[in-house]
Amino acid sequence: MSTLPMTLSRRLRSSPFEKRVLEHGASAFTLYNKMVLPLIYESYEKEYEHLCHHVQIWDVACERQVEIVGPDALRLVELITPRDISTCAIGQCKYAPLCDENGGIINDPIVLRLAEDRFWLSIADSDVCLWVKGIAWGRGFDVRVFEPDVSPLAIQGPKADDLVADVVGEHARKIRFFRFTDETIAGTPVKLARSGWSGQGGFEIYLQDSAKGLDLWDVFWEAGRKYDLRPGAPNLIERVESGLKSYGSDMTIENNPFEASLEQYIDVDKKAEYMCRDVLVRVREEGPARRLVNLVIDGDDLPPMRSDWAVLDDDGKQVGIVTTKVWSPRFGTTTAFATIDAGHNAVGMRLRVDADGVIRTASVRDGKWQLGA
Repeated sequence: MSTLPMTLSRRLRSSPFEKRVLEHGASAFTLYNKMVLPLIYESYEKEYEHLCHHVQIWDVACERQVEIVGPDALRLVELITPRDISTCAIGQCKYAPLCDENGGIINDPIVLRLAEDRFWLSIADSDVCLWVKGIAWGRGFDVRVFEPDVSPLAIQGPKADDLVADVVGEHARKIRFFRFTDETIAGTPVKLARSGWSGQGGFEIYLQDSAKGLDLWDVFWEAGRKYDLRPGAPNLIERVESGLKSYGSDMTIENNPFEASLEQYIDVDKKAEYMCRDVLVRVREEGPARRLVNLVIDGDDLPPMRSDWAVLDDDGKQVGIVTTKVWSPRFGTTTAFATIDAGHNAVGMRLRVDADGVIRTASVRDGKWQLGA
């Protein structure tokens, strides 16, 4: 993987955990919500293997929160997503694509319900706060929309339960998926959620006081020594193998939830008003013009992709693009996400990929990556 140097200037917001990240030798970063997200300490491959067998601590403070609080908070959250939020209990999280009036995906946050009239949107990389503030003002909603001092720290991997139970108590093992509790760790209140951007399981700890960031990291670091805890980051290999889509890479405002294969996370017929009902009803009836699918690309590993790779039919006509690709150690092949036109995206469809001039055969697979089928 090629990397470019990055200067950490005052123009970029710092993370409460940044000092520890640098001390542990993070070697590659990206920008995310105007903050620095560490990507690699040694290599994607080594950190993938460790994540799949042990436990890691991740600085994901760049997953910023948009707080919506006030008498009209639920109405506003319902308006900006086709997901039914009325059924979200206090202490529950819901994955909820945010969509504009055309059905385009603005972001795909986790919605946390803190009270009847208080929500956090734990966002991917886009300016959600400004968009929501504009809608709230334009519609005259009685709410306050702002970014609170909240920075998530993730504990991910198969030994995450053991580590978090040691720090918080055995009751942490009983926290259900996409539920959260109020805890005190390192002398500061946090929200502890069973969630995180990996398929290996774990928790996200929502720090609510940036001054306590290093203390929070150090508590888990010391407790994690016996579990071979290491610093890590959302891992490209693991996330593609687990089927986790990335906003900005695999879907953008140009895609609606059906095109992004997110229909299980929307409720088109929900009772509450939302911005794109007519559009999504039509897409549901007519079918999406294209769809984000899993793709297996034959042959040896390919060079890193920076530009879009064209997906071609048998006649050489472009019918889609590869959005993300990675070599999978688990499956011994290149696994990818690709947005492919209707008529060419059925499971089992054989296609070709133009990888910057290198032509490879490929096949559409289901979400379980049944590579031997």
